[in-house]
Amino acid sequence: MSRPSDTIVLAADGGGTRCRLAVSDGSAVQCVEVGAANVSTDFDAACAELMHGIAALARRAGLEATQIARAPAYLGLAGITGRALADRLAEKLPFDHVLIEDDRPAALRGALGSKDGFVAHCGTGSFLAVQNGDRRSFAGGWGPVLGDQASAQWVGRRALACTLDFVDALKPASELADSLLSRFDGAAGIVRTASKMSPTEFGALAPVVTQHAKQGDALALSIMEDSAQYLSDQMLAMGWMPGLSICLTGGIGPQYAEFLPAPMQQELAEPLGDPLTGAIALAHAFQKETRHERC
Repeated sequence: MSRPSDTIVLAADGGGTRCRLAVSDGSAVQCVEVGAANVSTDFDAACAELMHGIAALARRAGLEATQIARAPAYLGLAGITGRALADRLAEKLPFDHVLIEDDRPAALRGALGSKDGFVAHCGTGSFLAVQNGDRRSFAGGWGPVLGDQASAQWVGRRALACTLDFVDALKPASELADSLLSRFDGAAGIVRTASKMSPTEFGALAPVVTQHAKQGDALALSIMEDSAQYLSDQMLAMGWMPGLSICLTGGIGPQYAEFLPAPMQQELAEPLGDPLTGAIALAHAFQKETRHERC
């Protein structure tokens, strides 16, 4: 894909586990994947991963540095909490025209396209979004310290906390708790290790919880049920009603399907695309805006 910079766009979908970058000319797409790119968790590391990804993408697509710099770029990145942080990042990147937002708009656009509905995204982090005509609203996505309920990292963190309740005889017998105590060498090991764990490392425990939930473990089921309750409560508060579709996205998102209220289960729909698909679509929209501004 060696094309003039006025015919191509660059897009990125970056989260707490991985970052995917793509170049598109409207018909063909080239992609690369690099490591985590959460600019709030580690700004310098996120910058390094983005620069590494941009260089790898240029090589794969056969683009020169000047073509990369001149192409309109849209980046949807976890951890972008406002304009100041987006501007700070833009200064570090080699783009002449770049629009940087948090990762929620790209996920919403990828899942729903132009259709109305809700997205409950639960990956390493989490958020909820609704699209109704030209109206878009978002809730959550405030990071592992103050939010991200029902995310993979929240589930992993909650599993460890509930295991300590089990040690204190506040929770009933649980194979999940037994497995975590064995894995971390007892309660002291859980406390010692958890104090140093990253959101990604907490999130890596989520599959252990979902697997035990499928086996009927009471502790695992309670965690999944609490998470699904949070999602349903938030969607109701955001105006969900029967007839509006719901897409469960992210690594753990689809695991909540059976735990949602029956009316919501009836409206579950497969996403039309993923967040990178949404980022590419928004990059092309940004391309049109920049062309209009230059005319």
